Amino acid sequence: MERGCLTFTAASVPPTPTRSFFNYGGAVFNHLSGPTHHPSIPISTITTSSSIQSRRRPLSVKASSQSLSTSRQTLSNNWDVSDYSASPSWLPRFEELDTTNMLLRQRIIFLGSQVDDVTADFIISQLLFLDADDPKKDIKLFINSPGGSVTAGMGIYDAMKLCKADVSTICLGLAASMGAFLLASGSKGKRFCMPNARVMIHQPLGTAGGKVSTQIT
Repeated sequence: MERGCLTFTAASVPPTPTRSFFNYGGAVFNHLSGPTHHPSIPISTITTSSSIQSRRRPLSVKASSQSLSTSRQTLSNNWDVSDYSASPSWLPRFEELDTTNMLLRQRIIFLGSQVDDVTADFIISQLLFLDADDPKKDIKLFINSPGGSVTAGMGIYDAMKLCKADVSTICLGLAASMGAFLLASGSKGKRFCMPNARVMIHQPLGTAGGKVSTQIT
């Protein structure tokens, strides 16, 4: 028996281009690889991912402005404690004010702490400002204070007497020591005390100092 050997030869088939993807710097590269003798096949193409575009999309300035305007309008409607028409045009707008300035628009000053130099400077500046703004309208001074420095309180007293406008004093809570003195310093007929308030006054306390020879004589 004779033995034979069969040999098969594979036909040359052009290789199929392979496709690969890789991400670099936020851009997706679509690479097509193939034989070098096919110039019609593109080497590479670059596409931008839609998710990257959505992340880089700028915020809407117009929408933010509308939201801020709506918030301001809601605040103005819910906290209508002042009259815009009666306020000078050079004063800050209502939305930009804190509670102290809101009361100041109503010509209300609130003394709610111990009387010291810092508090006295603040109260005096408010008194002078309101008196210069309209000397014909009353200034309301609400007092809830345990008292404090005699010199600081006398500074407030002098500012009250300097004002051409009447200063009405109202006690809320407690007016003791220098607080009671300021309560009694209001304009005649315009000194008030709330039903549950307490007033206490006493002789002023102080110290004396200097040379012994001066104190003896």
